[in-house]
Amino acid sequence: MLLNALKKFILLLALSLLGLVRLCSLAYADESRFLVLNYHDIVGSEESTVYATDVTVDRFEAQMVWLKEQGYHVVSVQAVLDAAAGKASLPDKPVLLSFDDGYQSFYRTVFPLLKKYRYPATVALVGSWMDGIDKPADVTQPLLTWDQVRELKRSGLVEIATHSYDLHKGIPANPQGNSQAAAVTRLYDSATARYEADENYWVRVRSSLISSAEFIFQHTGVRPRVMVWPYGEYNSMVLEASIEAGMPVTMGLIDGFNTTADIKALRRLIIVDNPDIRQFADIVTSQRTDRPLRVAHLDLDYLYDTDALQTELNLDRAVQRIKDMRINTVFLQAYADPDGDGNADALYFPNRHLPVRKDLFNRVAWQLKRVANVKVYAWMPIMAYQNNLPDSWYVQEWHDGNAQKSSHIYTRLSPFQPEARAFVAEIYEDLAKYCNFDGVLFHDDGILSDYEDVSPVALAFTHQAWGLPGQFEQLHATGAMRLAWAQHKTELISQFTDELANRVRTYRPGIKTARNMYALPLLKPYSEEWYAQSFETFLAHYDYVAIEAMPFMEEAEHPLEWLAELVSKAAAYPGGLDKTLFELQAVNWKIQQKIPVAVFIGQLEWLKQHHAKHIGYYPDNVFQDQPPLKALQHSFSLPNLP
Repeated sequence: MLLNALKKFILLLALSLLGLVRLCSLAYADESRFLVLNYHDIVGSEESTVYATDVTVDRFEAQMVWLKEQGYHVVSVQAVLDAAAGKASLPDKPVLLSFDDGYQSFYRTVFPLLKKYRYPATVALVGSWMDGIDKPADVTQPLLTWDQVRELKRSGLVEIATHSYDLHKGIPANPQGNSQAAAVTRLYDSATARYEADENYWVRVRSSLISSAEFIFQHTGVRPRVMVWPYGEYNSMVLEASIEAGMPVTMGLIDGFNTTADIKALRRLIIVDNPDIRQFADIVTSQRTDRPLRVAHLDLDYLYDTDALQTELNLDRAVQRIKDMRINTVFLQAYADPDGDGNADALYFPNRHLPVRKDLFNRVAWQLKRVANVKVYAWMPIMAYQNNLPDSWYVQEWHDGNAQKSSHIYTRLSPFQPEARAFVAEIYEDLAKYCNFDGVLFHDDGILSDYEDVSPVALAFTHQAWGLPGQFEQLHATGAMRLAWAQHKTELISQFTDELANRVRTYRPGIKTARNMYALPLLKPYSEEWYAQSFETFLAHYDYVAIEAMPFMEEAEHPLEWLAELVSKAAAYPGGLDKTLFELQAVNWKIQQKIPVAVFIGQLEWLKQHHAKHIGYYPDNVFQDQPPLKALQHSFSLPNLP
């Protein structure tokens, strides 16, 4: 049994690595990169801007002129399709223009400018709105007429795309009644207290996408080739349904470049807050990747109360505090850990394997996203799950001459155990299926000491896959061997988190990843031996490495000098500061006291002075105003940027 499980695990790992190599090869095979810009309503003057997506005509035309002056070439959907098929090449600095919702302003204002500059563009229509159904009350702008749509099509400049027939709306997404994007949300039925079943979801979105293509064909005689996802939200299932409905190109709302090697879900830079030319140039040239993170850690265990009304009051206070803080990111606990040992005893979302303390994560994440306007990362354990699983599934350590279940405070499932990996992967899959969020923070439970993992399956894998000794005594015999063993374990855990992230991306393709890391492996790289953590390895696997910049926890004799060394060590790696988040502590757990505000702000300012780009802290306590909001507004807030 053990040997069969091990062979299966090695085969799956090899296939995953082969797939990764193939994807990399495809990416390098076609280096044609292009941008897609997204607009909505083009309005007459500054006074007429009502929505964040409104852009005034003078600024819009100035942006079109800037593109031309800077050597950009506005291309059509057909040009992209030809390049993807290998029939032609895109010009230098290609950019595609897209306009959502099908407002009258596209015909009256944008179309004349397209003709003036000979720029092609794509306009996306909402079928039910065009048919006078389901148009939200707050959408007051007049829509295109079908005669205008046909004229646009005949011009040869405009690609008519669908923005769905009836998916441009929210549907109930949780027990608290939040409405979320219909294309990617499992409908919550309050009458039965159940979520939409997989098969019912599939039938709903598939039939809607077929209708999306049909309504344009009926009115124009041409079937659309492009699906523009409402709110930019899509998943692997709706991508499949779109291709089936004859629309091989789709568009989301994720910042960044596209390549002609993959056009099934194009990234788009949404233009908001009516940017001037300087701001527009920054958006186009940086794709907003250069913006610093300011991160607060929120414990759902702090907000949860057995009284549902009190929970909502707590939530309102926390969301308002985050909004007033003017930051851009929250790491939000998605698991329940009431005893504070770092292990997941239950979860805050529906799932197959652990108790649900309260179906709360999606509610809190959505309120933070919509009210406080922050990105929300689901903070989740990698391996620390307690659920009366077989002992053979857990990490074992060498103690008193024998292998036994690890005594570490983190009761971790073994990343060597295929059944344990599948158990955790299904938890992450359920998180993504039922919750709307922007990223994953992998907890700091992802460690293996120099005495772990010595379970039979781990030792067999160590020998057969890595070519190292299969006995603990030999693995631990020399410093060089211990480090080699640790480096393989570091990579194994990192590959496991890649697998978890990919499970999430099935439902939330735009997520970013961050991984908590202790400070010592950065300060003293040889200590990887004791943790199976490596800054260099983490930089290769995650969007951000969240270093625990907590001098009092580490009992640093000179805290500021210690922080300066931490920043210096990260900066020594290529791109190190661009991908490193320095997490300060707001509580001194050694003495169970709050960090004095002067000390906390002093450390914060010190990090900034030493060129730390991304800064966060843990924990945030709304009930004790810790850290003090006024101090955070002065030193931690970010400026408003389009």
